[in-house]
Amino acid sequence: MPVELALYQPDIAQNTGAMLRLGACLGVRVHIIHPTGFSFSRQAMRRGGLDYLDHADFLEHASYADFALWRHASRKRLVLLSTRAATSAYEVGYGDTDVIMVGRESAGVPDAIRDAAEFAVRIPMRQDMRSLNVAMTASLVLGEALRQTGGFAALR
Repeated sequence: MPVELALYQPDIAQNTGAMLRLGACLGVRVHIIHPTGFSFSRQAMRRGGLDYLDHADFLEHASYADFALWRHASRKRLVLLSTRAATSAYEVGYGDTDVIMVGRESAGVPDAIRDAAEFAVRIPMRQDMRSLNVAMTASLVLGEALRQTGGFAALR
């Protein structure tokens, strides 16, 4: 399985839908770590117009603790996307065992989760700008990780 994407307690249904669509189109599994800031269900996501849901490979985790158990049992490396990271997302090497995590739109991730990540990366951007949309950030870094790991080869 190629690089995967994890959404830590997402706040905004539309961003979650965009990242599920991204995962469906690129053949990337998406992990939804509960609780979410909205009603998350197949039915609710379909109501939001996500016709890609039937093509999306996603796993739901009842909590971060459940996700962490899965990650350790699966021997996956956690890569955190964070505006507070010092390292550019384009200065690191990604591997097939990576799970790229985005935090809540409103608050990111708690320090304990930041500390559990093997490393954290950021998107280089103008200093007078606060941040990009979380779905845009996920797509930029996921694209780089797939490029580095040959993940696009199966999609041609």
